[in-house]
Amino acid sequence: MHHARDWDELTTVFDFFEGRTLVRPDVSTAEAELIAAELFGVSGEARELGSNQDRNFKIDSPGPQGVISVLLKFDNSAFSEQEIRAQHQVLQRLAERGMKVPVPVASRTGDTVCAWTTEDGRELRVRMLTFIEGASLVDQGYLSRAVIERLGALSGTVVHELAGHRDEALERTLQWDLRNATRVIERLLPDVADPLRRGRLEAVGSAASARLELVDDRLPVQAIHGDLTDDNVIGTRDAAGRIVPDGIIDFGDLAYGWRVAELAVTVASILHHRSDEPLAVFDAVRAFDRIVPLSDEEIGALWPLVVLRGAVLVVSGEHQVRLEASNEYALERMEHEWTVFEAAAGIDWDEAEAAIRAALGREPKHPLAAGPFHPMLPALHSAGHRVIDLSVTSPLLHEGRWRQPDAEEHLARAALSESPAAVFAYGQHRLTRSDRPAAAEPATFALVTEVFLRQEAVLEAPFDGVLRAVGGGVELAGDAGVVRIEGDVAVDETALADGGVMVAKGQGFGTLAPVDGLARATISWARADGIRVQAFVVPSRAAAWAHLTGDPAELLGIDRVAGFDPVAEHERRERVFSSAQERYYERPPQIERGWREWLVDTDGRAYLDMVNNVSGVGHGHPRLAEAVNRQLLTLNTNSRFLYRSLADFTERLLEHSPDPSLDTVLLVNSGTEAVDLAMRLAQLHTGRRDIMAMREAYHGWSMAADAVSTSAYDNPNALLNRPDWVHVTDVANTYRGKYRGADAGERYLEDFRAQLAELDASGVQLGGFICESILGNAGGVLLPEGYLDAVYREIRARGGVCIADEVQVGYGRLGDHFWGVQQQGVVPDVIAIAKAMGNAYPLGAVITRREIAESLAREGHFFSSAGGSPASAMAGLAVLDVMRDEGLQQNASEVGAYLIGEVERLARHQPMIGAVHGMGLYVGIELVRDRDTLEPAKEETARICERLLELGVIMQATSERQNVLKVKPPLCLDRESVDHFVAMLDRVLTEGW
Repeated sequence: MHHARDWDELTTVFDFFEGRTLVRPDVSTAEAELIAAELFGVSGEARELGSNQDRNFKIDSPGPQGVISVLLKFDNSAFSEQEIRAQHQVLQRLAERGMKVPVPVASRTGDTVCAWTTEDGRELRVRMLTFIEGASLVDQGYLSRAVIERLGALSGTVVHELAGHRDEALERTLQWDLRNATRVIERLLPDVADPLRRGRLEAVGSAASARLELVDDRLPVQAIHGDLTDDNVIGTRDAAGRIVPDGIIDFGDLAYGWRVAELAVTVASILHHRSDEPLAVFDAVRAFDRIVPLSDEEIGALWPLVVLRGAVLVVSGEHQVRLEASNEYALERMEHEWTVFEAAAGIDWDEAEAAIRAALGREPKHPLAAGPFHPMLPALHSAGHRVIDLSVTSPLLHEGRWRQPDAEEHLARAALSESPAAVFAYGQHRLTRSDRPAAAEPATFALVTEVFLRQEAVLEAPFDGVLRAVGGGVELAGDAGVVRIEGDVAVDETALADGGVMVAKGQGFGTLAPVDGLARATISWARADGIRVQAFVVPSRAAAWAHLTGDPAELLGIDRVAGFDPVAEHERRERVFSSAQERYYERPPQIERGWREWLVDTDGRAYLDMVNNVSGVGHGHPRLAEAVNRQLLTLNTNSRFLYRSLADFTERLLEHSPDPSLDTVLLVNSGTEAVDLAMRLAQLHTGRRDIMAMREAYHGWSMAADAVSTSAYDNPNALLNRPDWVHVTDVANTYRGKYRGADAGERYLEDFRAQLAELDASGVQLGGFICESILGNAGGVLLPEGYLDAVYREIRARGGVCIADEVQVGYGRLGDHFWGVQQQGVVPDVIAIAKAMGNAYPLGAVITRREIAESLAREGHFFSSAGGSPASAMAGLAVLDVMRDEGLQQNASEVGAYLIGEVERLARHQPMIGAVHGMGLYVGIELVRDRDTLEPAKEETARICERLLELGVIMQATSERQNVLKVKPPLCLDRESVDHFVAMLDRVLTEGW
């Protein structure tokens, strides 16, 4: 029953430390429905939503305009009416300023805060709010950078819009107010049952509080939401199925608090989704800072607050479960909250602050000391030294030498055979520290300089300071920072026994003494005392550590080594390239090395290359490089001259001809040129201009090749702007084409024959027919059995020439067949090939019958400047040799079958995988939104490719719907790489993109 209670007697705001328990009001679903109807005139079915300390019900009320949803909220009795009305004022303020938030709904009596007494005497405070439709982020496994950025922007917008808002009812003392975090942890820590977790919470919490005390009195305070998290931000799904945050709910923790705490709470919630990549949260920090610029004090406070938020979540969750063991909402989030805490606590305080400053473009907290410095190792100047390049482009690391475990020592010793000293530079992303492609980036960025000497050398102080003994060496601490030298260092340990000794700039303090003919020293330079420098960090942390360290080259008096700048390289490319020239990825890595089926960026991270069918024998193959290099040093000209390598290669190529009748080769420099020439041959040989092509194909970019390229992706107007001599037949795609099922092939042939009959009736005489023997552009879709044989018969019966475009699918890639036409059991009149022929060296070819080739003579002479040059011919020979000697076609068959089997197994529990097309190592994974309707998952596929890049896999989309993952890696792909690809694809499809 409705009971009018005088709520004005509750004039004090909530104080957590007064000891009031926050057990949720006891309200059933039936009672919620009754109260909604009685107080607000809203009838409908109620469904309870989760909450830690209140009771929330969604009421779906049918009406003339459809179902209207509202939120019925029973507030915890510990909170006063003033606090509730303060929330309503803020909701109205934000709504008026265009933010998507719930707003109060007036009751039948016109009030927005009501009282209700149940039949058994329970007194309830109840209110109704508009229900903000949308999906919560809390159960999303992965949050993209764009979503993280949006969360930061929402947090900043709330702070900006609430700046200056005053209300005494917001002077609350909440357990979630991070100004109270230390007291909350101390109070609730005994409720944590696990003694190990309890001890870690206490230690890390104390350290965070101590760090925070350095700045807390200078942190701005204002009204904040206080719980702007993945649970209280909702959004709508974009075309790719991602939830884009656009609304904010649950203002129950609204109060005054530190301005930066709003951001800290948001950042902590993101860590649940990116715990293995905690620095990904800085996209949110940057977005917040663009709206509400952070002060230096707030930057210093942010990470301790994130850690404290994690600790408060953990102890509060344990406490709530102790109070209310049946609270499933709290139980479900306990491990979630521990994940947040551990992810935040796993980053060093100095590194976190430096990372934030670097992300925001601020200057380092600790400026690098200015010289001049005394050279710490004078021997490097007197005797000379050699700096060893360990970067991704180093010629010293060709032929996979970077993979050898002793590569660095081998290079150091080799350098010392020619120079008294060798140096490995600070700030270089060492390729030698990379590994196979993996989900996590490798620690390649060097924070140390390593020096190798043949002879004993004296160490002299670069600046005034205190020399201290440390494990494995010594360190010199002074106003210029702390330089640490580890390795074969000899010092007077007795003199250092009592905490160190003062040494003056230029004073000798030890020696480097060779062991087994080699003296080593690892030198780091921290900008301030107390910073413990690691030898190597992952590239994403390099910017932070550049704020904390200096290049020891300055202390040694030697030149610094410059690194790569992918951003500048991208800008250079954009200045000189046309926008029509396609580029992979939104944030492309700068790829500067390849090896086997891997590509390596300038950070030294290896990616699994699953798309590069151009590099058939793998990247960086030494036999190919040596063969081309040897020929370039000897002769390179064009095929109008007489030289042996041309015949050597063409004879070898013809050994792979699918039929002895295909006995003549014309060499060109690309697939486009091969297709163009193939069609020209057909037209010249038949004396006819008209060509028939298959829909959804890509054949090249010359005018003729583009004319028969019918893919709506490569040319959205492909079917509208064909020249009149091109006739397009339907693509025989039995998965999603016009016809499907067992009789699809025959039905496509019926349509094809009918189309030919129409052309015959109109007097059109076809000069030829061109298609891929496997539908490569569609993602490796196999043509129906017998289809191509029947098509070829019809074309030949009319005097036309049959052209097989094998540029993508041929040349051993299919495993069981060298050519795609062999899978169809047919022999074409002309084959166009390229790509893998030269392993990315400019080489293509047309293979045909002698009489067709001779037709070209009717128009004059033919040659191709690069195609058939001595170097191209040697490249082609080397590729065939490697394929033979390394069994790459057989590998394509075996590893391809394994790959297809693994993806098909994956499809059993990943419904987005609609089909697995292809054979060998030309495979298409078609992604759909619905397996019945086959609606293409176009936008999802694009985002999946971006996410796979983050996990170390190079993958791109194909088909005119752009919903097929095109899997066409180098033919040396091994099973371990397949396992990585399948695992990462499974992860993305499970966690999101």
